[in-house]
Amino acid sequence: MPNEESKESLTYGTVEKITPIGQGTRVCIDTADILTPTEGVLAGNTGHGYVLLLSENRESNTYPPRSFRINAGGLHQYLYQQGSTRYLEEVRGGDTLIVYNGAESKGVPVGRVKMEKRDLVRIEVNAGGVRLSAVLQDAESVFMLQEDGTAVSIKEVKEGARISCFLDEPGRHLGEKIEEQINEY
Repeated sequence: MPNEESKESLTYGTVEKITPIGQGTRVCIDTADILTPTEGVLAGNTGHGYVLLLSENRESNTYPPRSFRINAGGLHQYLYQQGSTRYLEEVRGGDTLIVYNGAESKGVPVGRVKMEKRDLVRIEVNAGGVRLSAVLQDAESVFMLQEDGTAVSIKEVKEGARISCFLDEPGRHLGEKIEEQINEY
C-alpha cells in the first residue's frame, strides 16, 4: 500500500453562516488504519475550496471515539486528493484515501464506506475573500480544526470561528484540473 506524503498549503477561513438544510445522504469513511485526532479529509461543495474534516478520534456526549472514521458530509461533495478531486459518493473499500494533518498528507486504505440518511447543515466560510462551503451531518461526531489548534464539532462551532480549509480553483473534468470558466455556488 503506497504511503505517499506531500505538502499542501492549508489556510483558515471565517465561518459566516450555518444553515440546517434537511435530510440527505452523508458519507462516513472507515479507514483500515488508526488516524490521529488532527488527521482528516478536505471536502466541500465547490472547486473553490474545501473544509478540513477531522477523524472521530475524540469522545463526545453521544459518540465514543472511533480512531478509524471520518464523517465527511454530503455524498455530492468534492473530496480533494493531492491535486485531483472525486465525489464522496465514489469512494469505495479498497481505495487509498489521502488524509491531511496540517501541511502533511499520507495515503491510508479505505476499509468501508457507510452512506446513510441524516440531518444535514450547510456551513459557509470566507477565506481571504474566497467563499467556500460544505454540507455536513448535523452531529457531534463531525469535527473541524480551529485556528487555535483545537477541534470543534459542527454542533458547537459559531459564526466568526476560524477553521482550517484549503483553497483551490474551480474547473475540473473527471477530477482533473482543466482550464475553463466555471461558476459554482
